[in-house]
Amino acid sequence: MGDIASSPKFVELEDSLHERAIAEVGFDDFGDSSYLEGLRVLSAAYDSEAKFNVYGRGAAEAKILETLKQRLRAERQWKVDPGVLDHGISRPIVIMGLVRTGSTALHYLMGQDPGMQSLEYWLACSPQPRPPHSSWETHPDFRRSVEELDAMYAADPSLKAIHFMQADLSEECRHLLEQSFTDDGFEVNATVPSYSAWYESTDMTPTYRRHLDLVKLIGSTDPERRWLLKYPVHVRHLSALLEVYPDACIVQTHRDPTTVLTSYCSLVANFRALHEDEIDRKDIAEKQLEIWAAGLEEAIEVRSTHEASQFYDLMFGDFMADPIGSVKSIYEYFGQDLSEDGERKLIEWQTANEQDKHGKHEYRGEDIGIADAQILDRFSTYLDYFDMKPERRS
Repeated sequence: MGDIASSPKFVELEDSLHERAIAEVGFDDFGDSSYLEGLRVLSAAYDSEAKFNVYGRGAAEAKILETLKQRLRAERQWKVDPGVLDHGISRPIVIMGLVRTGSTALHYLMGQDPGMQSLEYWLACSPQPRPPHSSWETHPDFRRSVEELDAMYAADPSLKAIHFMQADLSEECRHLLEQSFTDDGFEVNATVPSYSAWYESTDMTPTYRRHLDLVKLIGSTDPERRWLLKYPVHVRHLSALLEVYPDACIVQTHRDPTTVLTSYCSLVANFRALHEDEIDRKDIAEKQLEIWAAGLEEAIEVRSTHEASQFYDLMFGDFMADPIGSVKSIYEYFGQDLSEDGERKLIEWQTANEQDKHGKHEYRGEDIGIADAQILDRFSTYLDYFDMKPERRS
């Protein structure tokens, strides 16, 4: 990939990356130009703040290019067949909440139900009308996703225990948000405080409007089936999400924040270590502590302006004690039927995918340099609102 010092600045690459994307896709309409603000803030942060190693520098450039290509592909599909946007998305079930709260396990479990449709990893990476499942194995976009995940886990095998992903499994919505250059993933993979500050203050409504159109595109081959979506970060943008999905059925997951923050900072540090050589775990922890505590406080304010019946709260301990029962309770609460075949598939998945199947995520509280008391104090509003009393709270 060459020497980083001799590489052009990211802000200087804007035109050439757009030109490359156009050449590779064969289409030149990127849609609403509002995405350029996020791209430019991110590029400036990459130039002045990120501590990229050679791999990270190349990966960041490749990510921008790929994101631009996916914007073009989506815009082209909407232009060729505008009818894919005609159907509505009614009462989607959206899983969100504090990170590392069992939401991925819940998402994978609910994603086995044929009565629901979810966002598979490969379609999140390459949004398009979902083709018949029998064609996936030979589809070039599916194969590319398999290779991408294999390469990531080969570079750091421990990531599989921290967060397991598979091309044909349900995936988070992060890829859809990335198309607007407004996503948590950019600050997870690199040290970009100026981008983080911009991202936390920007209006996410346009991002969620594009999210909705991408969901419509993917589900256009089965528009009547109810959607299941998941991304912990949605809770930090709850107002914008509910502006675009006013009838969304929210499942908010909860867990002791001392355990959560330690685990999540370990995940962030491991992902960032692929891109940067100098990892400051304490700095990561301090920033994530504030980001998530503030985000949850804002979500509480948003919830207070909506009907309580729109929200279902699931505690980590309750889910771990009875995963299938938890899904049934969610379904009953939000009026979703579970067929005999659906229940059988849930049971089969749960039996075959016990906790730590892909290895145990090892982490230590002292690694992040923040005491439990400090974490609990900053999360006190959240803990009090949901009447949570962690054992370590003092």
